[in-house]
Amino acid sequence: MSLVTRKYQHWLYPLLVLVLAYCTYVHNFWSPPYLFWDENYHITSAQKYMNEIYFMEPHPPLGKLLIAAGEELLDRNEEDNQFITTDYGRKLPPGYDFTGYRLFPVLLGWLTALVLYYIFLVLTKRRLFSALLTFPYIFDNAQIVHSRGAMLDSTMTFLAVVLILLFLLLLQYKEHPKKFAINSLLFGVAFGCILGTKALGLIMILLIPALFVGLYPRWRTMGTFTLYCFIGFFVSYVTIWQIHFSLGRTIQEELPDNGYYQASEEYKAILDAGHTGSPFAFYVQWRDSMKFLSHYSKGVPELNLCKPVENGSPSFMWPIGARTISYRWESPDNVHYRYLYNVPNPIGWWSGLLAVFVAGGLLLASVTLPLRQPLRNPFYLLVFFGLYVSYMIAISQLDRVMYLYHYFLPLMFAYILIGLVLLEIQTIGRWKLTESTKTIGLLTFGVLVFCVFQWFRPLTYYIPLDDDQFDSRRWVRLWDMRCAHCKRDSALVKPTS
Repeated sequence: MSLVTRKYQHWLYPLLVLVLAYCTYVHNFWSPPYLFWDENYHITSAQKYMNEIYFMEPHPPLGKLLIAAGEELLDRNEEDNQFITTDYGRKLPPGYDFTGYRLFPVLLGWLTALVLYYIFLVLTKRRLFSALLTFPYIFDNAQIVHSRGAMLDSTMTFLAVVLILLFLLLLQYKEHPKKFAINSLLFGVAFGCILGTKALGLIMILLIPALFVGLYPRWRTMGTFTLYCFIGFFVSYVTIWQIHFSLGRTIQEELPDNGYYQASEEYKAILDAGHTGSPFAFYVQWRDSMKFLSHYSKGVPELNLCKPVENGSPSFMWPIGARTISYRWESPDNVHYRYLYNVPNPIGWWSGLLAVFVAGGLLLASVTLPLRQPLRNPFYLLVFFGLYVSYMIAISQLDRVMYLYHYFLPLMFAYILIGLVLLEIQTIGRWKLTESTKTIGLLTFGVLVFCVFQWFRPLTYYIPLDDDQFDSRRWVRLWDMRCAHCKRDSALVKPTS
């Protein structure tokens, strides 16, 4: 390595990560200028915030507040009130600009790559390794297409990787009281924000007992973490909800329940009196919001693979990328079709699944077999393997229909396990894995991830394909991909008419 490279490598690799992620996640994100998937719900909610309309929604407020904040910040449209009388927007005026609504989901999807880089840097202590290990995320077609819309998942994923980085830093700074206290406070803030975005983020609470195990028997340090974490959590979580309640001042009678959304009599009195911003009204408003979330969840249908229009999938199929989702399509000439398709980069996803199995095998072997060399990072292996397995077990218990993008969070754990497994494996049979061998292997892996990303790129960026070109991208029948005018060809069931 040259002297110049050594001097500037501390920023060269993160800059490379940012540039590559900008090209995949950010560039031209306002296109296509059409509503797709849950944008119909979330842009509708954002418009209610901008017009101070009271509403209830099944997700916590932060993600939708950020969507509204982006539009308020850029103000690209003359009017933002087309959907204030409905919970599901359908048609927008020609030329409507999506840049503001998509701004924060896209920016957070972009910055997730940088946070992942620093996670890998803490774990591997190697800058080149860390940069290459971000490639499965940077070039994951599924996460790119989803993050380029006004959705909530990129916000949750960003906050999850921030929590993981803070978890690692807390273990590093346990001997430094000031740094430890600051990171404890930030951990609480990030945890409050993730619970203020999506309920699925609750899985990250498992990092707290894992941290206590890593800190044991430092009882005073554990107490410091508990205090500062609680302060950060309380302030961020309450602030998010208080902003939500304060903006809901006006009743729109065209909305459900004459605009009251099954609010209790106490909440109705608060609304009618115009006291939604009062801190004394917080508990009643929060309680009713939690009840609405539970009520809404009960009304979500169960998964039914026999339905021709079913987009959901069982969780055990997610690790292989099944089932993909067609978010939107159109045809300029009835021969070529543009698609926004939630299809994974199989190199990254399948490598993550392999890392999960290898990590589980290494942990089991370390307990049951006399290993030639002890594991270098058994604690971290157990933490991220445990997070992955815990999430998948918990999600499998839900009765409601779930979708492929609900796998994005455990996919982050699987990506981290790729790096940890790489550090652990020193030999494969008689083949010794030296530092240079691992570097060559990672470079090859990165090239493969990039090439497969390019192959599926038309489905990510709305580039026209004919039917033969589309069929050449149906790599796995269980993905259940189908062209716009094709009948469903499920490998599991025969759809009913």
